[in-house]
Amino acid sequence: MSFRDLRNFTEMMRALGYPRLISMENFRTPNFTLVAEILIWLIKRYEPNIDIPTDVETEADRIFFIKAVVLFMGSKAHIKLNTKHLYQAEGYAVKEMLKITSVLYNSMKTKQMATEDVVKEDKNNFKFDLSSRISDLKAARQLASEITSKGASLYDLLGKEAELREMRTAAIARPLEINEIEKALRAAIKETLVSVEKTKEMRSNVVSDETSLDSKLKKKKQDLERHQKRLQTLQSVRPAFMDEYEKIEEELQKQYEVFVEKFRNLTFLESQLNEYHRLEQERFEENENTLRIMQHKIREEERDLMKSSLKDSDSDLDVLEDEGSDSDLEESRPSKPRPTRTSLMGGRGARFIGNMLAGDSDEVSFYSKCLCVQHTFFLCPAELQRVNYFLVYLQLSFEGCPLFSNPD
Repeated sequence: MSFRDLRNFTEMMRALGYPRLISMENFRTPNFTLVAEILIWLIKRYEPNIDIPTDVETEADRIFFIKAVVLFMGSKAHIKLNTKHLYQAEGYAVKEMLKITSVLYNSMKTKQMATEDVVKEDKNNFKFDLSSRISDLKAARQLASEITSKGASLYDLLGKEAELREMRTAAIARPLEINEIEKALRAAIKETLVSVEKTKEMRSNVVSDETSLDSKLKKKKQDLERHQKRLQTLQSVRPAFMDEYEKIEEELQKQYEVFVEKFRNLTFLESQLNEYHRLEQERFEENENTLRIMQHKIREEERDLMKSSLKDSDSDLDVLEDEGSDSDLEESRPSKPRPTRTSLMGGRGARFIGNMLAGDSDEVSFYSKCLCVQHTFFLCPAELQRVNYFLVYLQLSFEGCPLFSNPD
């Protein structure tokens, strides 16, 4: 008996409405009175009109009562019960009574479900769903096919029952032959003796194997002890080269420390060198970008000045004609040192002066010299702009050095 069966039995009896409270401790010891009372109540619940003896005082009455209960449940409910377990009236009797209780409990549950289904059908008369009945239809078809096949096999077996009954009766009525029985017994005894001999041989082999294994085990133990002693002697003796080995190990440790220090310094210097190269490369790229921007600006301004020079060429010719008409006025004015035009500028019609004036003082600034160049040479605006950019470039390149030196 398990605790689970006892718990299920008590719960089912409570659900069926048994008036007495059943405890799990009632079946620890035999209690035939309680078992008889429960069986009578279950049979009355199954068949209220049944007449069954209720006297269980003597041993014969108890045996008669158990047989009557088993016969009734076997014939009416097709439930097979064990009379021995029921007569014990303890945990094993609970298992037998649980069979009857489970049938009654399932029928009660089925009835409740049927009533609930009827109520639901009454509420949903016009909401019948055919898909919910498809599984039931499949199960019904399968059961019908199984019933047909089992009925056919049962019919065939019942048809052969007449022949089988005659053969069975003949085999039972045939007298036993002592000689055949003796031969069979002798053969069985012989086979048993052969198996016993084989078992003895195997046992002797096992004993011999055991002795050989014991000898091998002893030999291995002796070898192990000898090797352990040898190991202990080797560990206790200091090798001759151990001093030299320790000295070389100390030198190796020192060399390793020197190597680590040099390697660290080398790594640091390589990182510094890479940083220096990177800075030089950035400085070089920055200078190149500055020169490229300056060249680009010079080219753009040259292009703009070339366009403006074409427009100013006509105005220069008009100025030359006006100077011829005003020559008389200039003769009456006091003379000043000014440059003379000796030739025309090739390709453009502009004229330039052949000499260059310089100031008397040696402390002439760079910008005064630039103005001197601009006033001395009568150049077109594009060329003057180019000269200015060239002078600015020289000033940036050689800052602090005068562009023009003293002629003395």
